[in-house]
Amino acid sequence: MDDTRSRQVVIAGAGVAGLTASLAFSERGYLVRLFEQAPRLEAAGAGIQLSPNATRILRQLGVLDRLLPAAVRPEAVVLKDAATLRELARVPLGEEAERRWHAPYLVAHRADLQDALMARLAEQPDISLVTGARVGGIAAGPRHTTATVEIAGKTVEADGFLLIGADGVWSAIRALGGFAAKSRFSGELAWRATISADSVAGEALAAVGAANCVTAFLHPGFHLVTYPVSNGTAFNLAAFTRGEIIAEGWSGHADPNILVGAMRGTAAALARLGEDAGPWTAWPIHTVDQAQPWTTPAGIALIGDAAHAMTPFAAQGAAMAIEDVATLAGFVAASPADPWSALAAWEKVRRPRIAKVARRGAVNRLAWHASGPVAVARNLFLRLHSPERLAADLDWLYGWQVPETVGH
Repeated sequence: MDDTRSRQVVIAGAGVAGLTASLAFSERGYLVRLFEQAPRLEAAGAGIQLSPNATRILRQLGVLDRLLPAAVRPEAVVLKDAATLRELARVPLGEEAERRWHAPYLVAHRADLQDALMARLAEQPDISLVTGARVGGIAAGPRHTTATVEIAGKTVEADGFLLIGADGVWSAIRALGGFAAKSRFSGELAWRATISADSVAGEALAAVGAANCVTAFLHPGFHLVTYPVSNGTAFNLAAFTRGEIIAEGWSGHADPNILVGAMRGTAAALARLGEDAGPWTAWPIHTVDQAQPWTTPAGIALIGDAAHAMTPFAAQGAAMAIEDVATLAGFVAASPADPWSALAAWEKVRRPRIAKVARRGAVNRLAWHASGPVAVARNLFLRLHSPERLAADLDWLYGWQVPETVGH
């Protein structure tokens, strides 16, 4: 294999996973060709939570300092009863999070994270980004993989020793690379809105104590997560309900009465958000069977949602993609003579953690939508656990670091 091909990584998808992967591999001396199907980069979704296990990696990649001016350091994660607005539990963040986990917990607009990643990307001459580029085919050889890419009506071939599918839950690479699993609708709809902090809805959120925290309002069959973004000038709102499948994509059309109906029985201040914070955009929550392979011996790897999309109830989707990137680049760089074997080793190491995070999300969903005796038991459990104890229960998640064996 010629030297360029032996050092070249081809990445499909320029979302958070793909942009971060480009930086991680470039940092280790690889050439990167990054292809994005959309004609221009747009942030899918609105807000994003970045826990310390993710911001620690962003700091190592030189991204964090670029993000901080637009991000918010929330004071706590607060759980509240949506009907009474009574506080059920609080996990301290802010300075306490940094002392405990040695990295900040941030909330931000996805566009601000994308801008920070792109600013860092622009400083790396070994990364080539092409938008409006759709991967239409993959040919895997014994020591390289060729992606056929359609750009402005023309077809080009991109060769590399590694092809990374960072193209999300509806991944084309997953299909083209021979991975059998398709995404599956979870039965949940997510509803999102972004509101100005000085709007009627924004002032209502501030009045119920949600101005400086990540606040989850819990109710049977429904929950709402809110937090400030854009340096505190706006709020991100994400509500979750059961619903019928709608068109695949990051936004779609669903009957807003689904959300309005789910919010019945909540406190008046919250119920009014259904109208005051609109229009809401709905998107279907899809998951990917984690039992499927994430890598092939021919040099294809799936990361982030393309590999293991999970429900968002642990707020770890972006963080798991960022962890994937850091560990994958480390494994490959640590095995220069045989990077293809490193893929299987990476997958073996990552699977237990991904499974544990997915289980945590499932438990959260059950607890947050609890009713009757289950809700009573949940509230008792939370009342018996101090904020310090609740934070300690997250050490395994937020305190995680890239293992030294896959470092530089």
